[in-house]
Amino acid sequence: MASDTTGVTGLAGRYASALFELAEEQNALDQVADDVRALSALIDGNDELTRLVRSPVISRSAQGAALDTILTRAGANELTRKFVGLTSANRRLFALMDIINGYLMILAGRRGELTADVTSAQPLNDKQTQDLLDVLKRTVGGNVRLNTKVDPNLLGGLIIKVGSRMVDSSLNTKLQQLRLAMRGVG
Repeated sequence: MASDTTGVTGLAGRYASALFELAEEQNALDQVADDVRALSALIDGNDELTRLVRSPVISRSAQGAALDTILTRAGANELTRKFVGLTSANRRLFALMDIINGYLMILAGRRGELTADVTSAQPLNDKQTQDLLDVLKRTVGGNVRLNTKVDPNLLGGLIIKVGSRMVDSSLNTKLQQLRLAMRGVG
């Protein structure tokens, strides 16, 4: 099973593996990946959509209909729409983000790709993104996909996570370390 080799387990792992296998059978791996990435970004960027997905009060049919409308307007693959509908009908939308992450992990694992989660204080421009990709490819020795996020609380610098490794060069962390060091001096 696909999830055995990628660390995707539990309910989300079973659903992610099933989606992966269906997408593989239909030669729609990339289309489904694009669809779920777009859906994930929509959910992350919209509080009302997050509530819709997580709310046990909203009926299954209302959740499914709303998500189907969103996916249809976004031009999502039929497999993606049906899968999200099934997830809604089974009352598993609370795990949708984990399922999406699991699917993307399985896909990346099969392709030999690593995902680097990069958090910056400001959005990275194209040159910074390419420079970072080049450095990460040399460092980890393989294909790397960037998953970028902006957190203004960092003040400056980056936090980079690749697998279980993390490099935190953020200004916020350096200031915290300086505060701790100053307490020890007095």
